[in-house]
Amino acid sequence: MRQFSRHSLHGRIMLATGLCLTLLAASGCARIRTHQGYQIDKLLVDSVQPGIDNRASVEGTLGRPTFTAQFGEQDWYYVSRDMRQLAFSNPKPTAQTVLRVRFDAAGNVAAVDRMGLEQVADISPMGGKTPTLGRNRSLFDEIFGNIGAVGAGGMGGAGGPGGGSGPNGS
Repeated sequence: MRQFSRHSLHGRIMLATGLCLTLLAASGCARIRTHQGYQIDKLLVDSVQPGIDNRASVEGTLGRPTFTAQFGEQDWYYVSRDMRQLAFSNPKPTAQTVLRVRFDAAGNVAAVDRMGLEQVADISPMGGKTPTLGRNRSLFDEIFGNIGAVGAGGMGGAGGPGGGSGPNGS
């Protein structure tokens, strides 16, 4: 019967683990690239001209916008974003284009603006918790905190129905 030394077995386990991790990292599934939103065609975008085009011609050229302005001026936005993600990490934007088509009161194109990745804000919550005002209550306080408080000033208390502190002293 062949016996393996403790060091030999440990070395083989480490080699197998390292080989598996290398294969996983080198495989295509470790890198994910995605595109979100509008597919921007530079030639079509450049063909939209202020003072010449209107809403109907912009929709015919670029299609329906990703979203429109809710307040104020009636702007149309076309949003395009490329993302990458390595294995199980958080996805990160690699490229972004926000195309804003501004219209005047008559519905004609007033301006076409482009914004890129420099407008992306990195927002990270504080420790996974949102700070709030008020009391910091535990789970047990939430469950049992109202025991004894519900109805305390109601039925049997002074001044309530059947309280006995009325003008007749009953």
